[in-house]
This record gives sequence, structure tokens and C-alpha cells, in this order.
Amino acid sequence: MGVIIIDGSTVRDFVNNEPHFKSSVDAQFLALDVNNDGVLSRSEMRKAFESMRLLETHFGVDTAVPAEELTRIYDSVFQRFDGDQNGTVDPEEFRSEMRKMMLAVADGLGSSPIQMAVEDDDQSFLKKAADLEAARFSGRA
Repeated sequence: MGVIIIDGSTVRDFVNNEPHFKSSVDAQFLALDVNNDGVLSRSEMRKAFESMRLLETHFGVDTAVPAEELTRIYDSVFQRFDGDQNGTVDPEEFRSEMRKMMLAVADGLGSSPIQMAVEDDDQSFLKKAADLEAARFSGRA
């Protein structure tokens, strides 16, 4: 386990490093595409969101969220990702929405640094952003 420190510029630099951002997002897309058909279905994205437990916990404590509300929220997120509304999310749509989300995180952080505890094998985009910045400062990027 380790601690990373990031701010908005760390996240923005990660997003603006096109080759690194694209390969990171594409790797996440491939991990989510469990049936390997080249697109994400509603159920594949829902399974990913459920595994993150973003809505079912509050600061690590389980909370009761009605199933209908979870479905409504997950459907709304899926529709946001499905830009052409064809019922699937292709890699470009996924990349585009992830870019918007990460830039929103960068805007929210601004110049205020935050500390995050992360596992060494953490594959989150925020950890990847911190790793990219560390590599740049050490001369490896």
C-alpha cells in the first residue's frame, strides 16, 4: 500500500498525454468487455459499476439503495456513455466520456492537492495519473 498526492494538474496532464491516456482507457475498456465483442453492453457496464460499489457505500459503510433507484442511475450513466444511442458503447464513446469525467475531476480538484491511499497493484486512472507525473519528475517519461 502507498500514498499518492494529486491535484487537478496531475489529472489534466494524464488526460492530455494522448498515448498514455488512450492506452489506459482502452485497457480498461477491454477488461470490461467480458464477451469480447468490441462494445460494452448495458449489463457489462452495470457489472463494472456494481463492482465499484460507488452508490452502495458511504465512506465504506453499506447503505441501502433501492434496486429501482440503482437501475435508474445505472441506465442514466449508460445513456450518457452511449453517445449515438445504439444500445452499446464503443471504444471511442468510452474514451470520450472517460476524458470528460477525468477533466471534471481535474476541475473539481483545482490546485488543491489530495492524498489517496492506494494498493500497489491499483489500476485506477488517478493512480496512473500520479505514476505518470512521478515518472516525468524522475526522468522516465
